[in-house]
Amino acid sequence: MSAEHDPLHQPSAPIVTEPVPDLQLQLLVRLLGQDAEAALPITLTVGGAFLHGDLISHEAWTTGWAHSLHGVDGPGAKLLERFPEQVDEVVEERQGRSAPQRLPQWIHLRDAIGVAGGGSVVMPLWRGRLTDVSGWSLGKPK
Repeated sequence: MSAEHDPLHQPSAPIVTEPVPDLQLQLLVRLLGQDAEAALPITLTVGGAFLHGDLISHEAWTTGWAHSLHGVDGPGAKLLERFPEQVDEVVEERQGRSAPQRLPQWIHLRDAIGVAGGGSVVMPLWRGRLTDVSGWSLGKPK
């Protein structure tokens, strides 16, 4: 067999890979999205760090986020009042109101604690891409 017919010696195009979210975690996030009052304790691995908190729905996160924006002071504070609603309107426009329910691409936590390198960071609300989560477990560390 000559080198030009040998598949191991053929020039190849670069392979492009994209991160893929965990299907079970996506389905869990979608399930939680059915009840804005629901919350589940969860621990995530994101970028080599641990993050734990209460998994909440997008709606609960948006409500909390909007509430936190009302507490912002400064010259631009007035502009933020309708920002969460404007974001939702743009998302609905892009996805279409009658589009079938897609799997979620984002995960939302309340009372999140990030732990890395011996230190920790507390965040009242946290939002992250599901593709950035490399591992997860229900429950929080003791």
